[in-house]
Formats: sequence, C-alpha cells, structure tokens
Amino acid sequence: MIRFLDLQAIYRQDQAAYDAAYRRVMDSGRWILGPELEAFEAEFAAHGGRRHAIGVGNGLDALALALQVAGIGSGDEVLVPAHTFIASWLAVTLAGARPRPVEPAPGSFNIDAAGVAAAITPRTRAVMPVHLYGAPAGPAALRRLCAERHLLLIEDAAQAHGARHQGEAVGGFGRLAAYSFYPGKNLGAFGDAGAVVTDDDTLAAALRARRNYGSARRYQHDSEGVNSRLDELQAAFLRVRLAQLDAHNTQRRAQAARYAERLAGAPGLVLPAVPAGDEPVWHLFVVRHARRDALQAALQAQGIETLIHYPKPVYRFAPFAEMAPAGRTVSDTICDEALSLPIGPHLAPAEIDRVADAVAAFCQQRESTS
Repeated sequence: MIRFLDLQAIYRQDQAAYDAAYRRVMDSGRWILGPELEAFEAEFAAHGGRRHAIGVGNGLDALALALQVAGIGSGDEVLVPAHTFIASWLAVTLAGARPRPVEPAPGSFNIDAAGVAAAITPRTRAVMPVHLYGAPAGPAALRRLCAERHLLLIEDAAQAHGARHQGEAVGGFGRLAAYSFYPGKNLGAFGDAGAVVTDDDTLAAALRARRNYGSARRYQHDSEGVNSRLDELQAAFLRVRLAQLDAHNTQRRAQAARYAERLAGAPGLVLPAVPAGDEPVWHLFVVRHARRDALQAALQAQGIETLIHYPKPVYRFAPFAEMAPAGRTVSDTICDEALSLPIGPHLAPAEIDRVADAVAAFCQQRESTS
C-alpha cells in the first residue's frame, strides 16, 4: 500500500529527537507560553526572514487574528480565492468582514493580480491570496497592486512553508502572513497549531495580546482577546520538524520533478505548471484529468491512496451559497478534475515511480480506447 500520508513514518525518522523534545517539556513543568514557544517563534521567524512569529492554536485562528489586528471588520470586503480550503473564507467572516471570491488564473490553481484587479470594489479593504498546494500565488505582482490601490495584503501561507518567489520567501510579501501547522503540512505539528508572521512591531504586540485573552501581562486586559496559544509540547515538536524542513522540501521538489518527467505527455493529463521565478515546496502534487474519478479508482485498486483537494469551490457549500456565481465556473471544473498524488518524505523514489507508472498506464489505456 502506498499511503498518501504517513505521519508515523515521519515520527520514526526522527524518533529520538521527538522523544527528547517531549521529555524536555515534561521535565520543565511549563505547558503554555514558555521557552519552547519562544524558541520556536524566533527560529520560525528567522527561517522566513521576518521580525516576528506569533504562535497560535491553529491555522484558522492565525488567519482570523491577522485580519482582526489589521483592522478588517464589519462592512469590509476581503478578496479570497474561490478554489481553496474553506478556512480562508471562514477567517474573513470571523473577522466580521465579507469574502469576495476570485477565480484561479488560466492554467493555474492560484489567483493572480489581473483577476484580483478585476474583482476590486469600493468596499474592498484587503486581498488574501492562498499559496495553494505550496505554489506561490504571484505575490510580487499582488504586492504592487495592493500598494497602488491602498489595500492590505495578507498572505495565507498555510501550505507554503519555505516556498520562494523571485528569490524572496513567501510570507514576506504581505503586511502579515498566516501559517497552519496541521499534521499533514510540510511543517506539521502532532496536533493543531498555527502562527502569524510580520515585520510590524505594533501588530506583533497586538497579536501576542489577542491570542492570550487580550493580555500582555497576567490579569491586565487592555483589549478584547481570545484563547489561542500554541502550546509548549507542539512548539517543541515543531522545532524538530523545522530543523528538517529544508531537507524535506528538497525531497518533495525531487519527487515532483520525477513525477513531471515520468508523466510528461501522458494523454489527457494536465500537470501543475511552475512559472519562472517560483520555487514551490509541493505540499501537494495535483494533476488534472477529465476522468478523475475513474483514475482515482484505478489507483486505489492498485493500492495507491490519493485525495481530492478540493471537491467543491467554497461558494458551493451551504454557508456561502448565496455568493455562488451563476453558471459553471473555472473552480467547478478544477474541482471535478483535480487529483492529489502521494508526495512527501515518507515515500521512496521507487514508490513515486510506481504511482507515476500507474497514472501513465491509465492515461494510455484511455487514449487507446477513445
């Protein structure tokens, strides 16, 4: 069986380091807002070239808190991708604002500056691109557009730990960027966790207070807040994962290149494009095929796990149905055709080859019978 994700294998690769991290926290007697979190925040900020990283409870909280401390609220509109995980939209509504969908750019899973520019209205206050599947969403052009139109740029980098665009780290283009450390991410905890990064000292202080009941000092509450703190144990585990992030991303890039080489020219298969200047981290390797469901079934029959990211555009779910455009959209087509193949540090080159061969065989068979 080729598993799509194997967290136990990732744990076993560095078991001694994870076990030592656990013991370090247990021996310290500090469970919340202690030295492990401080160390992880400093190390994660440095890795992305930002002044501050603020650990929070999960990726949704990271997005929502980033919007809130930036002043986004009632009456505001935030431009978001139509094709993304629902958390991107939920964060906007949690901030009291309204999401406005932007369709993916031609030949991409991501939005771009041209699509964003066409979607701006007088109520638009912020743009929140998602670097989907670990691929940069044209952040340099979005930064220029937001500067010209006096809009906030807040990056959803939940799937893009370590990605770069034109030599600059993703997460460094906007005023704030939010990350998820959900276990399956390139940089994943062994539970829920997230962070916001920024170079703005004032916003960083506001975030640290807001995640902790609006308190910068115990029993002094100068603003409204929530309880969303990245705990010591997860911070300690994340420090182990962060030390391996660059190596794991390099491995993912090699796997993606192997897929691209072995699947080039497969009939009916659309491979992910990589624009010049982009360095994706391949959180997911997503292909497209008009007979996606049949392809997935064929792979499953051969013991190969795949997943669909995502089965519907966000506006096709009940909470946002009133925002759905009339007729069929680009996102609808992507959601009908996209299939995520296994990728990650738990896989050997021979397993990547086996998956690629099975996909190629399906495509060739369909070509010969059509």
